[in-house]
Amino acid sequence: MPRRHPETSTVEHLVIVGNGMAGHRLVEALLARTERPARITVIGAEQAPAYNRILLSPLLAGEMQREALTLRSAEWYAEQGIELILGERVEKIDCDARTLSTDAGRRLDYDRLVLATGSNPARPPVPGLELPGVHVFRDLHDADALARAAESGRNAVVIGGGLLGLEAAEGLRKRGMQVSLLQRDDRLMNRQLDLTAARLLENELRGRGLDIHTDAQLERLEADAEGQVCAVLLADGTRLAADCVVVAIGIVPNAELGRVAGLEVNRGVIVDEWLTTSDPAIHALGECCEHRGNLYGLVEPIWRQVEVLAERLCLDHDHADDEDAQGYVEKPTATKLKVSGISLYAFGPTEAEPDHEVLSYRDPQQGNYRRLLLRGGRLEGAVLYGDTASGPWYFEQALAGVDLTACRTALLLGAADAQALLDDALNESPHSPAKEAA
Repeated sequence: MPRRHPETSTVEHLVIVGNGMAGHRLVEALLARTERPARITVIGAEQAPAYNRILLSPLLAGEMQREALTLRSAEWYAEQGIELILGERVEKIDCDARTLSTDAGRRLDYDRLVLATGSNPARPPVPGLELPGVHVFRDLHDADALARAAESGRNAVVIGGGLLGLEAAEGLRKRGMQVSLLQRDDRLMNRQLDLTAARLLENELRGRGLDIHTDAQLERLEADAEGQVCAVLLADGTRLAADCVVVAIGIVPNAELGRVAGLEVNRGVIVDEWLTTSDPAIHALGECCEHRGNLYGLVEPIWRQVEVLAERLCLDHDHADDEDAQGYVEKPTATKLKVSGISLYAFGPTEAEPDHEVLSYRDPQQGNYRRLLLRGGRLEGAVLYGDTASGPWYFEQALAGVDLTACRTALLLGAADAQALLDDALNESPHSPAKEAA
């Protein structure tokens, strides 16, 4: 954590563009500090105050009420002395004048500006994708539209076998629809799972009634006589009936505002380790930013970015002369699937390399599977399906680079047994703290 300095922030007016999870997390982090900017304005394009997008999947599945997603009410912002502007989209930034304008004709000045504009759904170049009845799954409006589609239609096709696609497909199935799930790769969640875990997941979902197509190549979407989507055609000739289609193949940074403003943009708005763009008065955060070629779609790295940026905005000192200061640093992240009744935890590479040691365990009766990848006694990757209780412990050891040779025989048994062997090995070491104290 950067060293605290006694001086307060020199930022008079901070404007945060985006009232999603990243922008709201930044607000919370700023309020926790005594050196917060004198004035904070938050602008959100949606009509609703910030909400937990991670819970859109259980909302769609009917497992949660809309109110449970709200992070803070509009009244809370007012109580904190924060100006909250909802339902307006920022259209232009004048970097020289340090002003911005919205689609409602509002004009604001700023001392510092934070872009937390999130991302847009990726769309494949497939004919028919513009037809009525084709949806994405990114916000409350999308969840409501899909719930209405489930009330009036019977057949749904979800394009995308990653995290979001699986959650959308399961949500629509629970709404009573017959759902076909299309994955262009040979397995579901191919970026996170090895083949064995992916097949276990596929078998579980098929048992629930999902129609899963892997190695699926989209040809086109077809319309009925009224112009509504009615079917999806695959390259192998398969035709799937579709009253609604959901595109969930990934996200692309919403960086257009920064691009138009003249900021340096690649795939996302490019930032340095202090989340500062090519304009020193403008920062970018979360899914819209790009740091050293990396983009972001999971909350863990974004939360780390928030802490770095909050410190930067509150202290507003020159980090170049601070030897203890540390900006944002990339770290591995773990993946969990948010589908009720399925436990899955994974991190690191999905495929073993020649110098990896592979440890695996499978209990078909209990539906449990574990596969660990080690190199030189250190854990580099893990896939857990079924019993995932030890997942966080494995991840902690991997992040710390712990040599697990001493507990190798117990690694697949779980965290408790493995940690016990590690503790025994530490106590037996001639350089252990206990023996040195003696």
